[in-house]
Amino acid sequence: MRKLILFCLFVIGLGVALFNFINFQGLATKGEFETIVLNFREDLPKEVLQQDLQAIAQQYNVTPRLDNQFSAKENVYIIKGDKQRLKELKKSPFAQAMDFIEPNYIYKIPKPGEATWLGELLQPSQEADEAKPALKGPNDPYYSKQWNLHNINIEGAWTQTKGKDITVAVIDTGITRVRDLVETEFVPGYDFVNDRVEADDDNGHGTHVAGTIAQSTNNSYGVAGIAYEAKLMPLKVLSDYGGGTVADIAEAIKFAADNGADVINMSLGGGGESHLMKDAIEYAHRKGVVIIGAAGNENQNSASYPARYPYVIGVSALGPDGERAPYSNFGAGVDISAPGGSDAGKILQETIDPENKGVNVFLGFQGTSMAAPHVAGVAALVKASGVKEPDEILEVLKQSARTVQDDGLNYYGAGLLNADAAVQRATQGQISFQDFFRWLRDNGYLNPGFWIDGGAVALLPKILMVLGSYALAWFLRVYFPFSWGWTLSWGLIAGSSGLFPLKGIFIFDLPQWPFRLLGSSIPELGNTLQGTNAFNPLFASVLIPLVLMALLLGNPKWKWFAIGSSLGVAACLVVSAVSDPAVWGLGSGILARMFLLVNAVLCFGLARLAVKNEEQPA
Repeated sequence: MRKLILFCLFVIGLGVALFNFINFQGLATKGEFETIVLNFREDLPKEVLQQDLQAIAQQYNVTPRLDNQFSAKENVYIIKGDKQRLKELKKSPFAQAMDFIEPNYIYKIPKPGEATWLGELLQPSQEADEAKPALKGPNDPYYSKQWNLHNINIEGAWTQTKGKDITVAVIDTGITRVRDLVETEFVPGYDFVNDRVEADDDNGHGTHVAGTIAQSTNNSYGVAGIAYEAKLMPLKVLSDYGGGTVADIAEAIKFAADNGADVINMSLGGGGESHLMKDAIEYAHRKGVVIIGAAGNENQNSASYPARYPYVIGVSALGPDGERAPYSNFGAGVDISAPGGSDAGKILQETIDPENKGVNVFLGFQGTSMAAPHVAGVAALVKASGVKEPDEILEVLKQSARTVQDDGLNYYGAGLLNADAAVQRATQGQISFQDFFRWLRDNGYLNPGFWIDGGAVALLPKILMVLGSYALAWFLRVYFPFSWGWTLSWGLIAGSSGLFPLKGIFIFDLPQWPFRLLGSSIPELGNTLQGTNAFNPLFASVLIPLVLMALLLGNPKWKWFAIGSSLGVAACLVVSAVSDPAVWGLGSGILARMFLLVNAVLCFGLARLAVKNEEQPA
């Protein structure tokens, strides 16, 4: 009967896992498109290229065209088409003349919760009453309303640099030079939607994003920007409705890399993986460009494209309370978090009125679109401080971030963006010898705890749990001799720590819950899917070991798994009672500690009873 129950549980679990893996449609295979990218080989003779283009035009009744004036050297052509035409082309003889054929996916402005684009206009009466200079910092009247800049400790960073001589490319809906961008320096960009040099904004999104990066500051008007001495490069790839193709975005990335951009911000996203864009990102990275992407606003477990591409820093969004914004994507692809706003407080910048394009207004928006430019602005400050390579800049941003301990679902990546700490870390090599020890003291480097990686500190309880479970087993073995076997060892691990390294594995387009379950000990199973530290009292007790004993005690081999699990749970509960005693309904005080310790004793007693007078090999 016990074997039948175990077999049924195994089949159910395996069936659920297979169902999730088989039916899970990853973001790489999703996405909207109306056109198809034909990327002909660059070594293809012009005569052959023209023959193929004519043949494709006749056979499919389409008109192949260059994506824009920069696409000719790379032989990138666009034709109208759907999924059926895409399949036909990939199987056709024309495919031999191309590097790849792929959908020209449409990426869009991320919208919180797939709802309307949220904006908040300051009325004229409010402006008259509330436009008061801040008590400290820049003299911009609305600076006091920019909770987001205070959240990232921007004023400390400004004492070192304002981003001078750094160019940030804003790949978005374009940029309109509203009043609060007049003093900001611009470099030539391009409008890839309309194929012209002027990249004006006809939506409002791009101007708002650009303002966060480099809004004119200390000009006694409006709001402040992060790297306000940096230069802006406007690259329009999104139309007035906020959508654009990967072909245009990829070309914009290469344009930025070829024309001196140091940082690229992409507050856009969608589904569908693109070889063309991936190649463009790798090209820009090789040329030393730091690339930032918004994680997306679908509240999904993994970032959207382009944030999920290699070499793109994926940014999730925070609300004014410092917690993950409810719309923000999380999990795989999130490298760091930054203020993106919520209903409790949005990100304020001057932009064009979406309803009346000729009017400039101060609007509050929310989204990972608003979070990404914070990281782009700080990346500009870091690069201006002397750190040049993209990978090194990413490390500075991550190492200086304010870490979040309880982040099992990777809401925050490395942590919360910290501009002051990032610039300080970037300028370490420029500190004079005379100030060296004072600098060490002021920044906490003389504290031994600083030199221990946060991950190592978090690892110590797990190590103690495993060692503790083995110590309990050896203790019992002294008084009740038995042979050691693999079922006992697996029980000790399952009860004490689980395969805990698996918890930190995030793989695109695969559900993470199997890794979280395998990476959790038995007491953690009740709270592992929620990603919280507080124990479920039903699991963090003697109950599960008791059930395992009842099911497995009659089996000569697997009873040792139940015994090991009971000892492992005991070790886990003892260590947790000291290090992190949080239990649902009991808090994290004396009651929770007593609950864990009492159940640890019961688990050990249960294992003792099971091994007493046992002579069978484990």
